[in-house]
Amino acid sequence: MSERKLVFLVGAGQFINTLDFTMVLPLGPDFAAALDIPVSKLGMLGGSYTAAQAVAGIAGALFLDRFDRRRALAVALTGLVIATAACGLATGFVSLIAARMVAGVFGGIAETLAYALVGDAIAPERRGRAMGAIVSSFAVASVLGVPAGLELARLGGWRAPFFTLAALGAVVTVAAMSMLPPQRAHLLVQPGPFRELLRRPVVWLGLAGTAIGYVAHYALVPNFSAYFQFNRGYPRGQLGLLYMIGGAVMFGTARLAGWLADRRGAAPVVAIGATLYAAVLIVGFIYPVDAIPVLVVFVGLTISASFRFIPMRALLLRIPAPEERARFLSAQSAVLSVGSAIGAMLGAQILSERPDRSLTGIDDLAWLAIAMTLAYAALGFAIARRVRARIAESA
Repeated sequence: MSERKLVFLVGAGQFINTLDFTMVLPLGPDFAAALDIPVSKLGMLGGSYTAAQAVAGIAGALFLDRFDRRRALAVALTGLVIATAACGLATGFVSLIAARMVAGVFGGIAETLAYALVGDAIAPERRGRAMGAIVSSFAVASVLGVPAGLELARLGGWRAPFFTLAALGAVVTVAAMSMLPPQRAHLLVQPGPFRELLRRPVVWLGLAGTAIGYVAHYALVPNFSAYFQFNRGYPRGQLGLLYMIGGAVMFGTARLAGWLADRRGAAPVVAIGATLYAAVLIVGFIYPVDAIPVLVVFVGLTISASFRFIPMRALLLRIPAPEERARFLSAQSAVLSVGSAIGAMLGAQILSERPDRSLTGIDDLAWLAIAMTLAYAALGFAIARRVRARIAESA
């Protein structure tokens, strides 16, 4: 199978996986009103999802490298489809959180396997572009899926997007699994004990960078929709357009970030993204400049996310050997999920809600995100040096 076709099929699965997560955040104010959930606590839903991802990542590190990656991906996507449908059947805060946790378990495993497939099939010098192409499924989800979900919720209630996504996910799962070839090459070499992987300093640098980057990101992400609507006065009816434009920009910048990482190195591109993120937070959240429209702020956030996370993902794929790739990526997924959950919970604790539903404490949260993002960029350079040194030793 050609690299392009494999990346497309893996990206299709990631589109469903990504939309399952990203769709919930913009719909937050809708089902918060329907289920009597305080707006300031919407981060708890994201936190429950990512906490479940962490558990799945810890478990996956022990067994995922033992299976054909195609079959394992089929099981994960099927579980995700069922959990998404269950979200649409929720009757309150507790049942919705439970469904999101099940989705988090299968979504986390599906994501780990998707990146393991890329690491197995794509040469290191082309992984940045492959990662950019797959992550652009996030952009497609924003351009098409999130606005469609918002519109479906407006026309048919907040449950309609979940049922629709579950049906679409079933179709994508069947199509991808019938076309992907078996992925068993990693089974030819027996991996060493997991503890040996954890003895390498570069592994801990990679996991630390993942944790810091996602704490910084998800401290704010669950609160974007509420902040733009209630603090900046952005109309609810135009929220879909906001995500559509942001996603369209990300579709291009995700591929650009991957291409630059292949050409110029991952760490410098991460540093560019971190600098842009800090600048956007300062003018959009800490000292809001009314002359800068919400749309410009949101586009800046999406661009900076591409430049921070895509090169780092490609860089971290160079740490493990093929036979231990899924276990490393599972450990990374667990750390990523814990970091995301901590960020979401941190946002829920720092922020509070005024009577008019606007949020207070957003400036303090943004300063904290900036400090962590700069540390994330510094770790990118440290990881790159370790990877280069290991390659030089083995040459």
